Amino acid sequence: MKKLFAAVLAGALVCGAGAAQAEKLVIAGRDGDYGQALKLAVEKYKAENPGLEVEQLELTGGGLLEKVTIAMREKAGAYDVIMLDDPWAVEFMAKGWLADLDRLGGGVDEDFVKPARDVSRYPVGTGPFYAVPFVGNVELFAYRKDLFDKHGLSRPATWTEVLEAAKTIDAKEGGVSGVVFRGKKANPIVTGFLPILWAYGARVVGADGQAGLDNAAALDALNLYLELKNYAPKGIETYNATEVRDALMQGTTAMTIELWPAWAPSLDDPAASKVPGKIEIMAAPGQVQGPAPMLGAWLVAVPADARNPEGARRFIDFLTSPRMQKLLALETGTPPTRASVYKDAEVVGKYRWYPAQVEALQNAQPRPRIAQWAQVETILGDYLQLALIGEMTPKDALMEANEKIARALRR
Repeated sequence: MKKLFAAVLAGALVCGAGAAQAEKLVIAGRDGDYGQALKLAVEKYKAENPGLEVEQLELTGGGLLEKVTIAMREKAGAYDVIMLDDPWAVEFMAKGWLADLDRLGGGVDEDFVKPARDVSRYPVGTGPFYAVPFVGNVELFAYRKDLFDKHGLSRPATWTEVLEAAKTIDAKEGGVSGVVFRGKKANPIVTGFLPILWAYGARVVGADGQAGLDNAAALDALNLYLELKNYAPKGIETYNATEVRDALMQGTTAMTIELWPAWAPSLDDPAASKVPGKIEIMAAPGQVQGPAPMLGAWLVAVPADARNPEGARRFIDFLTSPRMQKLLALETGTPPTRASVYKDAEVVGKYRWYPAQVEALQNAQPRPRIAQWAQVETILGDYLQLALIGEMTPKDALMEANEKIARALRR
């Protein structure tokens, strides 16, 4: 009987040891290009960690937000690593849904571009790190250098210069609009307007947490934005990303106030673009203050209820290491968040606009760090388009938007 008990106990210990050695990570991330980047990183990590099991979910932006929000609320312990769009992070951090990465060890070093590093903390820029920047997405500006040279125009340093260039080229270049942008209501129109608003020194929500559109600076910004419409293609009110990209690729516009890193590689591809090598990419112009492009970073974090938090932190450190950031940039075009990668000769050799891209990132502004941003963005987007189509005066549109945003912030 003793021999039988000893054999059973030994078997149990062996099984227990095997279970202890088995490690699993469940990762909830984006689909598309970012999903492919994450998949490549997972494959590399598994090759260096034999026996590791990884379950990777590839979800749309809306699907990802819904799933991780439900899991966090229910404390389900469903995920070990999650991707977060930086505006979502405020709510997740404030509600205690994310693990304090400082306590998990490793820190978040200063090689990460500061604006992306700052939004990984709560309170922003000062508190503990609850995330690490993974994708250095930032809103860029683009212009046709050949047309600027032809008409004796300098690289635009201010939005006023953008307007003057749009007038000149629209008048002198048949079949080419002076400027193009996304005029569709909600997120598209707001995204294009924010760098102009910020450059004029105005804010949707001020540092005091109050609605900030009822002032002369915001009105000046909107008046300039609306004047740009005079030199944009007909139907600009319905333009979204596809129409803006097509105008750039077909060479039918001189400038776009909004370009994202994922669009850039195709601009130099003769198979896709009619103007390869002719488009220059830069940070958004300034005005009253310097450039203020919009930050669009994606972060990676460990849920507070993760079942394997230490393993999750190790994977995040691997994913965001200089080595992997460089590999993902070269292999998948994922915009890095590390300043050192933007200086790498091999990377810059492949992506000539990277010096301008990192300049934009270093000056990037995050969207307001409020949990109500989605609602605020919808309100602002509706009123911006009412002004764009002439249904409201610029002043009335801003005043009514400001009032509704103020109510939303009080809820």
